[in-house]
Amino acid sequence: MTMSTQRILLFCTLTSSLLSGCASLFDRQDPAPVYQGGQTVYTEPAPIAAPTPEPPPTPQESNGVQTQALEIPAEPTLSPIEIPQEPQQAAEQVLPTIPDIAPGTATTEPPATGTPEQGQLPTPTTEPQPVIAPPPPPPPMAFEPLQSFAPSSPAVGALMIAANKDSQKGNNEAATATIERAIRIEPRNAALYYKLAVIKLDQSKPRLAEDLAKKALSLTGKDNALKKHCWLLIAKARDLQKNTAGAKEAKDKADKL
Repeated sequence: MTMSTQRILLFCTLTSSLLSGCASLFDRQDPAPVYQGGQTVYTEPAPIAAPTPEPPPTPQESNGVQTQALEIPAEPTLSPIEIPQEPQQAAEQVLPTIPDIAPGTATTEPPATGTPEQGQLPTPTTEPQPVIAPPPPPPPMAFEPLQSFAPSSPAVGALMIAANKDSQKGNNEAATATIERAIRIEPRNAALYYKLAVIKLDQSKPRLAEDLAKKALSLTGKDNALKKHCWLLIAKARDLQKNTAGAKEAKDKADKL
């Protein structure tokens, strides 16, 4: 028997078996009637047994390699995570109690000694600061007016003697009028302007006294004694005007003569 003949027979066998199986599953025939005692009785065909499930295949070795069924691991179960709670802070702080003090009563506490306790501030200690007294004001500048002058005309000399007597009595207004009369006689007499400046200095008019002394200074010529006393009178007048620098400058010029 050739190979082709075997294949044909195998094909026919498989085809017939498949057709018979399909007919038994899909083509259910009605039960055949059975006659008993003049009546027709239908009989149910025997039920077809359900196919039994085949057991799972056992691992077989194929060409020396063993195959096993893969097992899918079960999903891991997640356990809840506990979050630790922070300790609750006290809502209210404990404040130190202050003892009640009755009105009209004074409390005396002993001074704190040693190191202050925690929460207490040390009592500040204030040392007495030395009191710095202001410097005393400088003493007033000494001034001695010139009494003797160069000889002049008899009329002017007589007027100067009369002016000296009035000024010694404290009658400066009369002395001023007498000197102004003498100046009209000798308008370039430096001694007359100096004498009038001395009177204005006694009347507490230092600014006018300084101007008259400068006028006399411009007319002294070579009379260094009168020039020196003119600078001393200017220094005194500036000192009364609180011009310390100007008074020192005039005093230095007087010392050089």
